[in-house]
Amino acid sequence: MALSIIDLRGREERLAPRHMALDLDVVVRVRDVVSRVRAEGDAALLDLTLRYDGADLTATGLTVSSEEVEQAMRIVSPELSSAIDSMIERLRALHERQVPVEWWTERDGLRSGELVRPLARVGCYVPGGRAAYPSTVVMTVVPGRVAGVEEVVVCTPPMPDGSLPPAVLVAAARAGADLVVKAGGAQAVAALAYGTETVPAVDKIVGPGNVYVTAAKREVAGDVGIDSLAGPSELVIVAGDNIEPELIAADLVAQAEHDPLASTDLVTTSRELVDEVGRVLKKDTVRAARRDVVERSIEHARAVLVEDTERAADVVNDLAPEHLQVMLNDPRAFIALVRNAGAIFLGPFSAVPFGAYGAGANHVLPRVGTAGFAAGRGASDFVTVSAVVELDGGAAARLGPEIATMARAEGLDGHARAVELRTGGGSGA
Repeated sequence: MALSIIDLRGREERLAPRHMALDLDVVVRVRDVVSRVRAEGDAALLDLTLRYDGADLTATGLTVSSEEVEQAMRIVSPELSSAIDSMIERLRALHERQVPVEWWTERDGLRSGELVRPLARVGCYVPGGRAAYPSTVVMTVVPGRVAGVEEVVVCTPPMPDGSLPPAVLVAAARAGADLVVKAGGAQAVAALAYGTETVPAVDKIVGPGNVYVTAAKREVAGDVGIDSLAGPSELVIVAGDNIEPELIAADLVAQAEHDPLASTDLVTTSRELVDEVGRVLKKDTVRAARRDVVERSIEHARAVLVEDTERAADVVNDLAPEHLQVMLNDPRAFIALVRNAGAIFLGPFSAVPFGAYGAGANHVLPRVGTAGFAAGRGASDFVTVSAVVELDGGAAARLGPEIATMARAEGLDGHARAVELRTGGGSGA
């Protein structure tokens, strides 16, 4: 399967990151769903779950019972349970390093610092549909727990029989979710944002989802915190001509099986490597377990030819990919040139799937070019940071005149007077 080739050798052309445009019909439909759930609560949530997921939950209810969790624990194999536990421990170790710490400083009567407080309640959205994602449960719940969030609610779409994948339930229980709700799509986002009789309103919604979830998060943003507006998954591979084409083709297939719209780019100085990867990719695509998804995704795959590693870094920084895989002789030297990437994987042994399952990274990452200004999920996303200022009389008297001068320069006489009343420079009448 030939890759689409963009030859930038000797050219100043820059590549633009992929951007996500929400279809107007999707926006209108989502707005109606959000309005219904906000007005009707559980009744709307039950009706929409039946309509879109085929699950009638009127008799069993929207939440997962302890019996369902216990049954899932019995069904899931010891090997998978152990893998989930190990991933949780890796994520805890990672996110414990990220929690912001309070700090204080005091000088000449001015004391200042920052308070760090966990959010009270967070909603974690976990996709369903094509596959079960216990890993996304772990990636969203664990950093919240590490940050000290008081209550973590998971929403994920049920299967037509009203059940959830056992691995998802085991992951939710082991990671520390307080409540698991059988709801997906825009209706789940609305329920988390505004609350229903069953689903508590949260302070922030995190986690990836399809275009309807993304549109719903945009709709409720401002009424509730959101992490990001996620688009299709992305991978850029920067490879030297000595890398085995089989490795690159396997990594492109691994990325492509996410979604028909998943984005893959190979950046290299070698046209021969591009041709060799294309030949291997054709065979790998035919035998892929999710062949239909992979074939549709690989249709959008590109090979970008550059003259040197500096130009390769320019391409990476322009695309700002979710995942960057560096397979060069000296990958650590290359990342000194990189500004924009969600997660970076160095060397031929560091396949992106290692990070997808908690080996050193959280897999909820910025997409569609937003790695140019945003970061992946971390414990800091689950806290608030408040600045604290305390002055004694001496500090107020010392700083007051210059603060009042600045305020009046900006036309804010009220600001100046509020300061001067504390410094003896203004009238109290």
